[in-house]
Amino acid sequence: MIYRSKAPLRIGLAGGGTDVSPYSDQFGGAILNATISLAAYASIEPHADNKIIIQALDRHEKQEFDLQAELPIDGTLDLLKGVYNRIRKDYPWPIKGFTLSTYVDAPAGSGLGTSSTLVVAILGAFVEMLKLPLRDYELAHYAYDIERKDLQLAGGKQDQYAATFGGVNFMEFYQDEKVIVNPLRIKAEFLHELENNLVLYFTATSRESASIIKEQVKNVQNKNEKSIEAMHQLKAQASMMKEALLKGKLNELGSILDFGFEQKRQMAANISNSSIENIYDAAKQAGAMGGKISGAGGGGFMIFYCPDNTRYKVIETLKTFGGEVRQYNFVDYGLTTWSI
Repeated sequence: MIYRSKAPLRIGLAGGGTDVSPYSDQFGGAILNATISLAAYASIEPHADNKIIIQALDRHEKQEFDLQAELPIDGTLDLLKGVYNRIRKDYPWPIKGFTLSTYVDAPAGSGLGTSSTLVVAILGAFVEMLKLPLRDYELAHYAYDIERKDLQLAGGKQDQYAATFGGVNFMEFYQDEKVIVNPLRIKAEFLHELENNLVLYFTATSRESASIIKEQVKNVQNKNEKSIEAMHQLKAQASMMKEALLKGKLNELGSILDFGFEQKRQMAANISNSSIENIYDAAKQAGAMGGKISGAGGGGFMIFYCPDNTRYKVIETLKTFGGEVRQYNFVDYGLTTWSI
């Protein structure tokens, strides 16, 4: 028997960064995101020998261990080992040898929520194998707990919930790690138009989001008024984006994204850089109305809203910067598990 799972990556459309503590604890955060047809995959294959094999097939990394209750967290395949360690601690089972394999459709550090989505996918494979009684909110919070507390990886809360629930969601974040996921019922023609006009571009660079997020956290702790006001504006941007999508005011989306890009720059020093600024300016000159850096910033994926038929000129312009335009579709499913 092989136990499998997949969880979709996400595009953050508005409110990015307001899901990070302590801002969300003090002021409440809001984010609008949508899951896409790029995903993280995990599979567990039990076998007769007394070995635990873990491997990230996309990263060409593999480790092998004798059967044990806890695997060492040492900087290699820590997400895989972290999930195993927590599951083994909380839900002991008659341990046998197995191979845990993962694959992600986008590079780590690319800004599409890859790490958190991978944790959700790995959890999904264990849930399928062990028939664990975890519902959506519980599983998403469990993934958050493993990544942020057990593994001490800096970041927010949106990615675990996006990967688990799927679809287009307006998410609210409060103190005591309270999260409310509000699925949006967007008319199909509005969603098709958004998908048609939104160009997803990989800058061919990945980044370490932790340092950017840590600076953002420090700015809130130090009561940096400029940074905090930018986060307030980004929270407001999420509500603006929600209203525009629900009412079909698609001609407003570009300016809403552009507004968010201006605010995002104020949150931490390394969110933008000269390369990102050059790409952004060139895309706007080619016809994009606005865009954003996906995730924490500093590199990875960018998105651009290109109305009418400007997407084609924008795509040609983006290609001159050496990156890659990635094809995608919006998807309405979240974590999916099965066995064969």
